[in-house]
Amino acid sequence: MTAVEGTIVSTAMPTIVSDLKGLSLMNWVFSIYMLMCAVATPVYGKLSDRYGRKRLMNIGLLVFVVGSLLCGISQSMIQLILSRVVQGLGAGAIQPLTFSILADIYPVEKRAQMIGLNGSSWGIASVIAPLLGGFIVEQLSWHWVFAINIPIGLLVVIVIQCCLQEQTHPRKTPIDYRGIVLLVLALVTLMLGLQNLNSPHWVPWGLMPLLASLALIVALVIVERQEVDPILPLKLFTNRTFIVENTVILLVSGFLMGFETYLPIWMQSVLGLKPSMGGFALTPSSLVWLLGAYLAGRFLITNPPHRIMALALVFLIGACGSYVLLPITTPFWAFLIISCFYGFGFGLAITIGTVTSQSVVSAENVGTATSFNTLARSLGQTMMISVFGIVMNLVTARQIGSHPGLTMDMMNKMVNPDTAGSLPERFLEPARGIVYDGLHWIFVLGLVLLIAAFLINLLDFKSKHLLADSTAVQSERASQQSAQAKA
Repeated sequence: MTAVEGTIVSTAMPTIVSDLKGLSLMNWVFSIYMLMCAVATPVYGKLSDRYGRKRLMNIGLLVFVVGSLLCGISQSMIQLILSRVVQGLGAGAIQPLTFSILADIYPVEKRAQMIGLNGSSWGIASVIAPLLGGFIVEQLSWHWVFAINIPIGLLVVIVIQCCLQEQTHPRKTPIDYRGIVLLVLALVTLMLGLQNLNSPHWVPWGLMPLLASLALIVALVIVERQEVDPILPLKLFTNRTFIVENTVILLVSGFLMGFETYLPIWMQSVLGLKPSMGGFALTPSSLVWLLGAYLAGRFLITNPPHRIMALALVFLIGACGSYVLLPITTPFWAFLIISCFYGFGFGLAITIGTVTSQSVVSAENVGTATSFNTLARSLGQTMMISVFGIVMNLVTARQIGSHPGLTMDMMNKMVNPDTAGSLPERFLEPARGIVYDGLHWIFVLGLVLLIAAFLINLLDFKSKHLLADSTAVQSERASQQSAQAKA
């Protein structure tokens, strides 16, 4: 369900932007969703350690369904953005709790393969979502793109309720309400600061939220040191491998969001393809993602995590470098080939990052570590979709001035191939060139992110074989399970 959500919204976004006239607000539709995921993820993860995965998963699913309904009936860009707030708060439970359940069931040597099998949903979605999204947009209305989540979500709730069996052992320590509030405020102010960096009034609306976020993070650290059961245990950050892997995942996930958001824009605005074909450009990456995730499990048997992550980053850097060099006349088939390299790199990187985060912490913190890993991914995506949006807006605003008569309303129409034909012929090529230049700089920034991730990964060159590192963790988990069974 969440896999289809990400791809199908990207496919429909050009039509949504054109209908609601909101190119300048387009990135908020993605960034606010990812922000709410980031805010909700650690809360769901921590509460699932206390009260079990099943209850929290169903709560998240129901909130997601309500948010999807609100998105489907939205009549303006502001309404859609506010509805995505609710939808994101529900989605924040689904992915981390899924991975936590897999960690509860499978040992580390098999977990990567199971995560890869679970990731097959992304491969299925990559085929279904672009075709379904294109059909819905062209034959019905973009509103129905969100409505399809409602029956699926309700069905999943029934399946989880009937089929997931677990034993819960609630902790008696108090919930870290102060930490939750500080974490939420820190993430929200950070997002607002990044979103408004290109505002004419950037000091009050950009710099001030960033400074507030920094102060809130400091306060969060102070509070977490005093809590018996903190929302973010600080002892997690004493493990170098944990820190390095999650930092790399933050950067890789930030670029992933840009890739999935702006490649369909390239297909539809620059190449003039239909929405279904624009989204279909993502399909090879999602399919090959499965191969990368499957091989990650095999590679773990004989290699430490930093070595596998380096291989993944080499594939991603090569693919992104190709996009930077592609001319405006590049044919569609070339994107399909390069997309395969993206998929293999993402499949390796995301899987290794998740398994490593779960395997280098104590048994009692598996759920929290998994949620933090998902938080790193969501936070990276939230921050970078904001930054990518700033880059696109800056390039568009700067170059519109070089073409007298070309307006932002025309650029809104240019994003959608169905309305691009309504532009005066003399503005078609300049508008297409402006979109291409914006996309070019977005992938230049993406290349910088990936190179930084590669260099950070080198800091963990002394990490040991993951299976050897996890022996003590598995032993501790077994002893705790034995003690719980006796109790």
